[in-house]
Parts: sequence; C-alpha cells; structure tokens
Amino acid sequence: MKREWKNEEEARLEITGLVAEYYHAFKEDKREYRQGDRIPYAGRVYDEKEMCRLTEAVLDFWLTSGRFVDEFEREFARWLGVRYASLVNSGSSANLIAFFALTSEELGERAIRRGDEVITAAAAFPTTVTPMIQYGAVPIFLDITIPQYNIDIHMLEAAYTERTKAVFVAHTLGNPFDLKAVKEFCDRHRLWLVEDNCDALGGTYTLGGKEKLLGTVGDLGTSSFYPPHHMTMGEGGCVYTDNPQLHRLIRSFRDWGRDCMCASGQDNFCGHRFEGQYGELPTGYDHKFVYSHFGFNLKTTDLQAAVGCEQLKKLPSFVAARRHNWKRLYDGLLCIQDKIILPQPADNSNPSWFGFLMTVREGIDCVEVIKQIENRGIQTRRLFSGNLVKHPCFDEMRANQRGYRIAGSLENTDRVMRDSFWVGVYPGMDDARVDRMIEVIKEALAGQNG
Repeated sequence: MKREWKNEEEARLEITGLVAEYYHAFKEDKREYRQGDRIPYAGRVYDEKEMCRLTEAVLDFWLTSGRFVDEFEREFARWLGVRYASLVNSGSSANLIAFFALTSEELGERAIRRGDEVITAAAAFPTTVTPMIQYGAVPIFLDITIPQYNIDIHMLEAAYTERTKAVFVAHTLGNPFDLKAVKEFCDRHRLWLVEDNCDALGGTYTLGGKEKLLGTVGDLGTSSFYPPHHMTMGEGGCVYTDNPQLHRLIRSFRDWGRDCMCASGQDNFCGHRFEGQYGELPTGYDHKFVYSHFGFNLKTTDLQAAVGCEQLKKLPSFVAARRHNWKRLYDGLLCIQDKIILPQPADNSNPSWFGFLMTVREGIDCVEVIKQIENRGIQTRRLFSGNLVKHPCFDEMRANQRGYRIAGSLENTDRVMRDSFWVGVYPGMDDARVDRMIEVIKEALAGQNG
C-alpha cells in the first residue's frame, strides 16, 4: 500500500516512530540474567533513541561529515570543557592525528622530528606507540607500577634527554596516571603531553584544587568510540584540545593535509580563497586545494556521529554504572587478597573504569585461572599487549637494538604480562552478573596456592 504524507517532516516522524517500535519489539533486551549465560567484558548499550537518530541520518543521505558531525563535535567539546574537538574514524586514528599534529614544522623548535624521543609505557595498546615508529620518532619505554598499572613517574627524569619532545601515555583501563607529576615534568622541560583517554572517558583528576576531566589536562586528548568503550558510534574517535594552533593542525592532518579549514561542501569561509600565495604555487591558486602537510583522510560519517549524539547524552549514566560495578567487584573480592592483588585508583582521582584488573600472587598459575573463568562463561582480557616490546612487530628492532629505548627495567610490565587479567564493568551488567563474576573468580582461585 502506497503511503501518503503531507510533507517530509510527517514522513520522518512516522518512519522514526516505526523504528522505535521495531527496537522495542526486536532489539530491546528484556531477558533477565540466568546462571550460565555468558557475561562479556563489554558491549554496546543503546535504545531506540540511537536507532531513530541513525535513521534520521540515513534519510538525510549525507554520507560524509555533515550536521551530525558538527553537532557531536560542538557538544562533546562543551561536555569536556575544551574549545575544540575533531571527530575521526577510530581511537587509533585519534592517536595518529594527535601525534602527527606535533610533527608540523609550524611548531618550530618544539616540533617532533625524526629521531626525536617520546616517553611512553611498554604496557600499552599498540596504537598509542605505533604513530611514533611509523613517523621515525623513538619511543622511550618506562615500566608501570602495581596496583595502579600506570607509568612509573620516578623514571621520568632518567628517561629524559635533550631529544625528548613529548610524553604520550594512556590512562590504564580508566585509572589516571599521576597527572600532577607528569604535567610538572612536561612543563619543566617544555614537552608536549598527550593523554590517550580512550579507556578513561568521564574520569576526573583533581589538580591545583580543581577537578578536571581526563583528557583535558594535557595539550591533546584522544578518545575511542569503538563498541566496548565508554560510549560508541560503532567505529569512531576524537582528538580534543584548547590550543587553536594544534586544532588547526589536527584538522589539516585529518583532512588530506590541506591548508584550508572549510568544512566539506563549504567554500571561501575565510573570504580569501583566491588571494593567497603558497609555496611555489601561482598567486591566487584555489586555497581549497593547497596542502601544507602530508595528511590523511580520517574523517567519520554523519551516520556514526548521529549515534554518538545520543550516546553522549547517556555518558554520565554510563560512567556512574561503571563506577558502581567496579566498586561491587572490589568489595566482593576483598576476601581473597591472599590470592590476587586488587587494583587501586590513583591518588586525587575519580576514575571512570574500563575494566577491573587483577594480578595473581606469586606462585599462582594465571593461565589456569583464566581458563577456569572463561570455561564458566566469564569473558576475560589481558592488559592489551602486556609488554609491547616482546611482540613480533618488534622482532627486527629488538634484534638490531635500534628504534626504541627502555629506561630502567620493565620488571612490573613483565609481571603484568605474565600474571594479570581483567573482567568488564560495562553498563550492560547488573548486580546479578557482577555477583556471578565474583563467585566464579573466587572459585577459580580457591584451589590455587600462592
């Protein structure tokens, strides 16, 4: 039957209304937890609002960046309390763009050049470090502390040389690194500070008596919107800053390396499109096709951003749920501290936890514990790479002893690689699921003797 609509608005309302009905009929999770159900470490949490907003973007059929990207960047920057936010297609791309922005010659003597050094942690997700190596910078790996699992600040000065240009490090599983010490170190040596905030969105750190959202203390912050993260748009990420020069460089590297700041479909925002002289190009060459950097195309689409616009509204409740689940796990596992080392939040912080990380005591077989937990339907994860330097991608560099440097030892990093694992705390869990995880973890460790 052919439908008759008075106008486009009426059609959109009917279509999105049907989508909402579809969600409640087929997608809404109405089933209570039953023992034996698998408990994943993470997952997307959404309702009809995300599906309806996505449908709006589909009906627009603007398939690249558009009004929903603009809305998300504006509202996300406002939520963070920063001036600028730039959407990209993944958290890994956010790290890539954040790093490459710091290589621009426009930054003068502070620009990261090939052979310059960047301090980071070996217990990292690879794409915190990968941009440094791809560019030709030298990562300087520091050990971490247990039970915070963040960079050991006591090794910062030992790692520093006259070629050090930046510190680029993540807040591990939502737990902030010592921002006070790291920020003071960076300020003392005029180093860039990049916060990989992909696992910590919504967490806070009190600095100078003021509570700051993680990702907003350094020169640049990055986020990921992959489904397991604090909010999702499927694939997606963001780079944010208060620095207008860095913002312009981020946009340039994200958008093909072009010099022009006009949005897609926009012409002559500056009013001088045909008046400049750049490089050895003819005077008046179209500024929309002038390239000041060797950039990328890492934009996201309006379809993804539309989902993100609704997820952002839920973010405070997501953060609260993560904190609740983490605390319930912690309290439930206090009684087996003779078997495991429980995680501890950083001083002066209120983390937005990504996961609950545990280290088994010496003498306990971590692999056997993980197997038992997994066999009982609880999904686990290691701390990402464990020790990144020991992975096959480092084989050639390790054999030739070049391309990176280790400051001190990586004793705790190796311990975590061997003896640590984590379970989820994502908002899709309820108390029944958390209590089941506590029960299974206790039983897996009951037969183990440290």
